[in-house]
Amino acid sequence: MKTICRLGFFLAALAGLFTATAQADEVTVWNRIMFQSALLAVPPSSPLVMGRNAAIVQASVFDAVNGIERRYAPVHVRPSGPRGASPRAAAVQAAYVSLVNLYPTQQAALAVQRDASLAVIAHTASASRIARGVEWGQFVADSIWTWRSTDGFTPPPAPFVGGSAVGQWRPTPPALLSGAGPQFAYMAPWAILSPSQFRPAGPPALDSARYAADFLETKTMGSLTSSARTSDQTIASQFWAASTATFYWDQIALALGAQRHFTLTQNARLLALLNIAMADAAIACWEAKYHFVFWRPVTAIPLAATDGNSDTVAEPSWVPLLTTPAHPEYPSGHSTVSGSAAAVLADYFGESTSFSVTSDVLLGVQRSFPNFTAALAEIVDARVFAGIHFRSACNDGQAIGAGVAQYVLSNSLLPVH
Repeated sequence: MKTICRLGFFLAALAGLFTATAQADEVTVWNRIMFQSALLAVPPSSPLVMGRNAAIVQASVFDAVNGIERRYAPVHVRPSGPRGASPRAAAVQAAYVSLVNLYPTQQAALAVQRDASLAVIAHTASASRIARGVEWGQFVADSIWTWRSTDGFTPPPAPFVGGSAVGQWRPTPPALLSGAGPQFAYMAPWAILSPSQFRPAGPPALDSARYAADFLETKTMGSLTSSARTSDQTIASQFWAASTATFYWDQIALALGAQRHFTLTQNARLLALLNIAMADAAIACWEAKYHFVFWRPVTAIPLAATDGNSDTVAEPSWVPLLTTPAHPEYPSGHSTVSGSAAAVLADYFGESTSFSVTSDVLLGVQRSFPNFTAALAEIVDARVFAGIHFRSACNDGQAIGAGVAQYVLSNSLLPVH
């Protein structure tokens, strides 16, 4: 009964989604369907896994469209799609196949949406063009799925539990879970040369003034009971933790593309570059996390008497505003991924572009920014004021993300002429 209810909800959600985006193209519609699928998965896709999933979908969609139009270097599949095939149908099939591979229990609902998408295309394209597009989209999605199935995501490694040395990460309350996603530290990247290509210098020394300043700020501003944190800062902290960075930045990209009347091909390339940059930023971040294995504030603040820094004072009962994610602190994953996304979008639309963003989980809340720098600054504050990071981890993470993005932009999906 629960499965039937979930399927009914999914179909209703997709129907509303398709109606709301009737003026959009198949690339943007299926990007939104991807996030619906992630939310309805059991359990929902984590932020880390969502980055990989989105890269798989958007790379498949781009190579499907580009393989017919042949304007850019591909992500993986050589552009050899059949002449006269429908790029729109290829995009739909590539997205559908990728999502079925990622969320097989949703195949029935996804098939309904695929058929609806192809029916719309049939108003302007012949059955033979659609069939050729579907065949090519299937081939591309199968090829990319086979390729990424050997990227190191599976099999999962043994549980990572860190250690008990001073400054070293260990499972954090309340759940005391083992470290999440250790395989992302050595996963094959999409575009960068290696996971360690952008490894940062590392967290501040425990006996340094920089560490003491970071410590005091998180202890004061990130406490569950902080009186220094404003209500808006609390909302921002909750907002940026409610959904995935992938959802937020894809939403921003689609809105800005719509304002500029992006074509199907432009949307496909933008989303592929954006999601590949974010996926590689996550890999670079996780490589650094599991290299430095730095402790979280929820551990560091109660144990400050052991850190050798006279300017840090322990508070055994300290609790953060938000639950601490189950992986090492340095660098910040959200900051790293957001740094890469903002760099890609600033390259496309200009740094001074203003925009707003909403959440698919924290409904009714909207954050607005005059430029990308302002958004990144709020994300840094949000992680610190949530009590889950030190500022150095966020600043260094954003720098990693920006470096990854510049590499991706300079080396991937370039025009062939």
